[in-house]
Amino acid sequence: MHLHCIMSAASILVFLGVSLFSSSDTSLSVERPNILFIVADDYGWNDVGFRNPDVITPNIDKLARSGMILNSSYVMPVCSPSRNSFMTGHYAFKSGLQHIVIKPQQPVCSPLNYTFLPQKLKELGYATHALGKWHLGFCSWECTPTYRGFDTFYGFYNGKEDYYQLTIAGGKDFRDNKTPVNATGEYSAHMYARRAESIIKDHNASDPLYIYLPFQSVHQPLQVPEMYSNQYPNVKTESRKTYLGMVTAMDEAIGNITKALEAKGIFDNTLVIFTSDNGGWVSYAGNNYPLRGGKTTLFEGGTRATAFVSGAGILKHNSIYDGIIHAVDWMPTVLSAAGGTPDPNLDGIDQWESLKTGGVSKRTEFIYNIDDMQPEICGHAAIRMGDYKLIDGYPGYYQDWYKPDQVEQSYYGDTPVNATQLFADKMMLFNLKDDPNERVDLSKKLPDVVSKLKSRLEEYHNLIVPANFPPPSKASAPQNFNGFWTPGWC
Repeated sequence: MHLHCIMSAASILVFLGVSLFSSSDTSLSVERPNILFIVADDYGWNDVGFRNPDVITPNIDKLARSGMILNSSYVMPVCSPSRNSFMTGHYAFKSGLQHIVIKPQQPVCSPLNYTFLPQKLKELGYATHALGKWHLGFCSWECTPTYRGFDTFYGFYNGKEDYYQLTIAGGKDFRDNKTPVNATGEYSAHMYARRAESIIKDHNASDPLYIYLPFQSVHQPLQVPEMYSNQYPNVKTESRKTYLGMVTAMDEAIGNITKALEAKGIFDNTLVIFTSDNGGWVSYAGNNYPLRGGKTTLFEGGTRATAFVSGAGILKHNSIYDGIIHAVDWMPTVLSAAGGTPDPNLDGIDQWESLKTGGVSKRTEFIYNIDDMQPEICGHAAIRMGDYKLIDGYPGYYQDWYKPDQVEQSYYGDTPVNATQLFADKMMLFNLKDDPNERVDLSKKLPDVVSKLKSRLEEYHNLIVPANFPPPSKASAPQNFNGFWTPGWC
């Protein structure tokens, strides 16, 4: 069974019988913050008001400026691997999830022997709720949110769907906990905001609250009520106009949730974390300029996230933080902010003290990804150590620097598929401090630096778990489950 394979592969890298967290007693007498963890899907570096005044995001901007904008916060190039890192504190290449994303018909999910962040928060007394996109696998009920630490789930299992019809690939996909929900024609960002407002209103304020809010926005399909896209009359490219409307609709939803926290009287004791799951997808109007590339690539445009922290515990305000944060760090960092004690053996580093004070980051290196599967198409690896970044192999489909109204219509961007052969033995080296937009390849000029980073990358490569990317299963078909994508077929 495929799930057994996932668990067996992942367990190679985990000491048997050892908890993912230390057993040291944690005092719960200290007031624990409420935590709102927001994930924006396929959200571009240049698609937020605090970087681009042409984008209407007043609520996001206000939150970000009341705390710290994270200028060097990194994620994976695509959805599922980043979400796995947020939840587990483990790199995707150690989880078998490094290759593309989990498809609807695939019998696979985030390894079941991993303890998810909400499971640990529940041990600390938190009420835990997930609203939005899951995309961590659903073939077995044990893979789904309410089995992995969430008290409630309101959202969909797959990677994308119609914002109004709540459908994907011939099936309906929406749940209120385990109960299938039919579409009413309401826009999904409005649905999530309304449910979040209800959770906050009904919450027992004597207990700490954790809301994980991975919006469907702004992933394709590009859909939004016209009242939002009409706010961009000067944008001539229709897809970009719709995309920006989606950004503003998401911003409004975040504003409504913030108001609900204020009305409940708990906003001042709420830590807000905001991050994208990868860069903007330039085929679907997302923009990362002046960073290079976009979603699916190892360039900064695909992996450097729009992110900020604000609210409870954050002592520096209206500031920019240049310290390195990686997706794997959020699990131990959030747990630490909640008063827990993270396991030091995670790939993630507890960055809470650094974020609270704006101090020096505890991270000096990280892996962008290591993917050996189908090397002739998309095999790649990349590492950052200090200021230097090494890309080994094909970096991804999008090689250029795309300006805001420049939308690349082809899925493969400006690089033909057979160009991957040109990158088979190619390495690129960048100094991100001097050249954050990756315009100057230093690999020929600094061979000693290349050798050092390549050697370190190989050390990580020795820890890789082969990608768990099984073929589609006919047992997954929604027709077997009254038209809904439903667990229970693996």
